[in-house]
Amino acid sequence: MNRKTLVLSAVVGLLASGLAACGGSGGGDSDDAIVVGTTDRFAISKDAPAPFDPAFAYDSATWNVLRQTVQTLMAMPRGDGEPKPEAAKSCEFTDTGNERYVCTLRSGLQFSDGSPVTAQDVKYSIDRVRSIKSETGPLALLSSIDTVETQGKDKVIFHLNTADATFPHKLATPAAAIVQPSRYPKNRLRPGFDISGSGPYTLKPEVKDGALVKAVLTRNPRYKGRLTPKNEKVELRSFPTAERMGSALKSGDIDMMTRTMSPEQIRDLSVATRDINLVELPGLEIRYLAFDTDAPAVRDTAVRQAMAQLVDRGELASKVYGSTAEPLYSLVPASITGHSNAFFNRYGRPSQDKARQTLRAAGIDTPVRLTLHYTTDHYGPAMKKEFEVLRDQLNADGLFDVKIKGTPWSKYRPRQLDGEYAVYGMGWFPDFPDADNFLAPFLDEDNFLGTPYANPEIREELIPASRREPDRIGATGSLERIQDIVARDVPVLPLWQGKQYAAARDDIQGVEWALNSSSVLQLWELNRGVSD
Repeated sequence: MNRKTLVLSAVVGLLASGLAACGGSGGGDSDDAIVVGTTDRFAISKDAPAPFDPAFAYDSATWNVLRQTVQTLMAMPRGDGEPKPEAAKSCEFTDTGNERYVCTLRSGLQFSDGSPVTAQDVKYSIDRVRSIKSETGPLALLSSIDTVETQGKDKVIFHLNTADATFPHKLATPAAAIVQPSRYPKNRLRPGFDISGSGPYTLKPEVKDGALVKAVLTRNPRYKGRLTPKNEKVELRSFPTAERMGSALKSGDIDMMTRTMSPEQIRDLSVATRDINLVELPGLEIRYLAFDTDAPAVRDTAVRQAMAQLVDRGELASKVYGSTAEPLYSLVPASITGHSNAFFNRYGRPSQDKARQTLRAAGIDTPVRLTLHYTTDHYGPAMKKEFEVLRDQLNADGLFDVKIKGTPWSKYRPRQLDGEYAVYGMGWFPDFPDADNFLAPFLDEDNFLGTPYANPEIREELIPASRREPDRIGATGSLERIQDIVARDVPVLPLWQGKQYAAARDDIQGVEWALNSSSVLQLWELNRGVSD
């Protein structure tokens, strides 16, 4: 049978306690692994020698493996909300200025090999990320740390260089993963796919030709934390295409599939499909164009403003993604506190006349020639069609002469960081559900994009001011000002906000909890029950 299940965030919060009570624990009557399919690819290369090292990893796919296998001091609760202690038994700011944060570890924590987890291990792990400073890593998330201090074996004290009300959220990300010092060198990355942590599962990677084809996650009997795994084993299998992943689900070779499903698969599964359930969940994924603002083709702000004036987000979303995506007029999604429709407020509806006036006033010859770059294998199978629509919109009235070019992610990301692309498409799955995490990663120092764009007001005044507000509503003024500046300068051009989906065989329970709004894969929630 087929059930299309809509899980709204408000309903999730109301139902959390009831569903937790009836969900049970353990793996049901079967010891078989629950097999989960994904199109995420994990490969070792010169540019990516250590995919699962927390000092290197900084994307949704690798983080979703790390979240199963390592612990962090804090973790996001079931159904979202404020982060709660995980490896810690308590964490709190101990000063009125939000600059001193103290965590006390749970007693009896152990790495998967039985060695104890201490406060010194926490300090080592976080200092290691800060000292390695990997170009692709999550260093920016730890930028507010001045020093890390320990007291005894169970207390960690973070001294921050500025007030940061979002710091508990950052300690809930794999950027702050606790790793085993004997397995992770202090000043260099740990190559390969092995992970040594204290999380709810241990990892056995199966590798072929330098790529991970299967990650076998087995329940860690030494784990002590806030999570209660409801299964004994999960296998995460990587597929080269969404079509092959979907075929494996229909044939019963896998039990569940998540990202990235094609819009066509979602549409087909939303109608009656025997023995498979489609679950629609709240999502905070965004897509955007980013600019190398030093590149000659887009160095002039007027070029970027004209593009912002021409892009028709509604047409883009409906033509390519149907009901699975909505137009986005800011980097901050509509459901997040501090969101404003900054791009719509500035540019209104798409207008070729206004775009022409913008270019003419700046003395820019037309057509403006440039190439839009996209990755062929990282954000799902619809990327090519999305960029074809963007190309056609920009070229429609002869103001631009745009070509598009797709590149596999393994080459795309290094080339982007090396500044080879003037304009390129990217996606963002938030590290935590706060407006700060949709702005600072692109606009602050050591940002995710490595962008040359630097606005002093944003970096020196507005981001720090927003982080001083423990009540995030109080940060709205600073956050809206940042979005207005972005709409004016257009270092990035937001396009759409997406929903997220999972499809599973109907004997798999807990699918509605398997992804939170930040696209965190929570495999511990899955359980094999009885099919309807």
